[in-house]
Amino acid sequence: MIQVDSFPTHTFGEFKLRPGKPLPFGATIVPNGVNFSVFSRAAYSCELVLFRKREKEPFAIIPFFDEFRIGNVFTMVVFDLDYEDIEYGFRMDGPWIPNEGHRFDKTKILMDPYAKLIGGRDVWGEDPDWFDMYQHRARIVFDDFDWEGDRPLEIPMEDLIIYELHVRGFTRHSSSNTKHPGTFSALKEKIPYLNVLGINCVELMPIHEFDEFENSREINGRKLLNYWGYSNLGFFAPKAGYAASGKFGMQVDEFKSLIKEFHRHGIEVILDVVFNHTAEGNEMGPYISYRGLDNKTYYMLSPDGYYMNFSGCGNTLNCNNPIVRNMILDCLRYWASEFHIDGFRFDLAAILGRDQNGAPMSNPPLIESLAYDPILGKCKLIAEAWDAGGLYQVGSFPGGSRWAEWNGKYRDDIRRFIKGDEKMLGVVQQRIEGSPDLYKWHGGGTCASVNFITCHDGFVLMDLVSYDHKHNEANGEDNRDGGDDNHSWNCGWEGETENYWINRLRVKQIKNALSILLVSQGVPMILSGDEFGNSQFGNNNAYCQDNEISWLDWSLLEKNQYLHNFVKLLIKFRFKHPVLRNNTHFQHRDYVGSGYPDISWHGTQAWNVDYSDWSRTIAFLLCGKHAKNGMVEDDYIYVAMNLHWEMHGFQIPSLPAGMSWYIFSNTDVEPPFDICEPGYEPILENQNEILVGPRSVTILVGR
Repeated sequence: MIQVDSFPTHTFGEFKLRPGKPLPFGATIVPNGVNFSVFSRAAYSCELVLFRKREKEPFAIIPFFDEFRIGNVFTMVVFDLDYEDIEYGFRMDGPWIPNEGHRFDKTKILMDPYAKLIGGRDVWGEDPDWFDMYQHRARIVFDDFDWEGDRPLEIPMEDLIIYELHVRGFTRHSSSNTKHPGTFSALKEKIPYLNVLGINCVELMPIHEFDEFENSREINGRKLLNYWGYSNLGFFAPKAGYAASGKFGMQVDEFKSLIKEFHRHGIEVILDVVFNHTAEGNEMGPYISYRGLDNKTYYMLSPDGYYMNFSGCGNTLNCNNPIVRNMILDCLRYWASEFHIDGFRFDLAAILGRDQNGAPMSNPPLIESLAYDPILGKCKLIAEAWDAGGLYQVGSFPGGSRWAEWNGKYRDDIRRFIKGDEKMLGVVQQRIEGSPDLYKWHGGGTCASVNFITCHDGFVLMDLVSYDHKHNEANGEDNRDGGDDNHSWNCGWEGETENYWINRLRVKQIKNALSILLVSQGVPMILSGDEFGNSQFGNNNAYCQDNEISWLDWSLLEKNQYLHNFVKLLIKFRFKHPVLRNNTHFQHRDYVGSGYPDISWHGTQAWNVDYSDWSRTIAFLLCGKHAKNGMVEDDYIYVAMNLHWEMHGFQIPSLPAGMSWYIFSNTDVEPPFDICEPGYEPILENQNEILVGPRSVTILVGR
């Protein structure tokens, strides 16, 4: 049988060609050749530009013949290419009418938006050739990775402990003791550490190809880079600079190997994806890809052709244009199917719900498409439910039950409570219960709320209790950048100190924060390094700091081993007790006949909460017979929280006959007696009352 479509129909110079397949977009290996396909609605013509890897000048420029155009897609097969040794781009000719949104420039070589591999920044921080005509170069991936039966883990949402980390910063410090610091390979070496800690899900800050030299500058002899990476060049390609093998173009395999190893150790992988803007910036920005391919399609533009800026980064991706919407869907399907990714966290996700004029939509087609997509059907979808244009949708993100949210209100309310602010008890109850005031009618239950106190953006936990004010002077922006509304407290001294009592209080406040986080309903998220007291020295916006400000100092793990042990046992405690991991909201009643409601709230007197403005003492009791909606049976758990600066006695609710209270943790006690191995808690001497020290949290188990 002769396969007709594997033979050429046209020639151009030495190249043999034929009309291509319009789908899939991008470069696809086909029998005897490569199929190239690229969209542009307004371009007059298109050329394929071919380079040999890392060569300055192209070795071929091949026009797409008129018969190679199908609708608004230019597509052709080029035969007999050595696809392992080429880089490719496109040149588009079309109208230059900026006030109508068209910015075509035939002199620019444009990267394929569907590129699965991108060269040009192969080694992190290596100075590029700024005179290179084609800075970010699309390459072709040959997929021959052996997954050895791996598949996504599909851990129930309510059972996750999410751990947010920066791939480079996690192991770049010399104290990490890894073979290739700052890479996917080095992160793989740290998987046993994560297993011991109890983490079963990592959320990776952007790993897609970006340019660390974007807006790079030197301040006081220190080079500042685009370190966080929230400025994508290509959405389909893992970053070469994060791979020890990036200089050999092997970043795809290295990242897949990392994911396979995570899964082998029971850890899911969530990617932080940035579909709100690109690295092309505003009217003054560079031509990389989208601007020169079809500016009017890919970006939100004002009526006179200027870029709308709901991202705070110069442009806004036109997410609800059908072409862009399909690109985003194709991208996520690619990561889910080809990389076995378990879920996605969407940066500035409120932008995904804006129409092409920037107005919020009641039923955004992209968000609905993501929720119901068959390939993404088991993926976790997490929204950062706000954007830089002032749209704040925590509790009202239009995604329905398939979507969870970073609960920014949890962060702010728990910070204020721990700090000792007044009038916090009512709202703290809501946050600990999984924020039913926000998500009761959401459909996703408690799992709609991803609870966190710190994340990459803002103070780390040690700095939250060490600084009253941000200290971002090293960023070179006169300390104007970064948030001012931090709800932080320095415990009596700004920054580092040798004062024993201040340091003791800071550690206690950290333990208070993590104790509350890990007994709250919903999905807890911990920032990497918080478990051993990592500091960014008061910088709450370290987006440009590729140095000791942002890198985790692993020597602190030994110095603060007691803190690490406390967090490890808290996580173990959460896993042991399903009553802490309900996926539905409490009913505040006894529906299993135990004689106790599923949750009850208490004060210094049992069954009686003092809700006065100045009260800072509250406790709650979980009835273990109601765990998982009464489907399983657990112990009873009582948590007393005294965020007042004086000691208070708490009357403890009595247990059913034959049961006693045991003490699991007390943040007011010096280590190692501040916490116990779950299941081995000592019995409480006084079964009627417990003294809870100033600014401390005590957890009891009834069995």
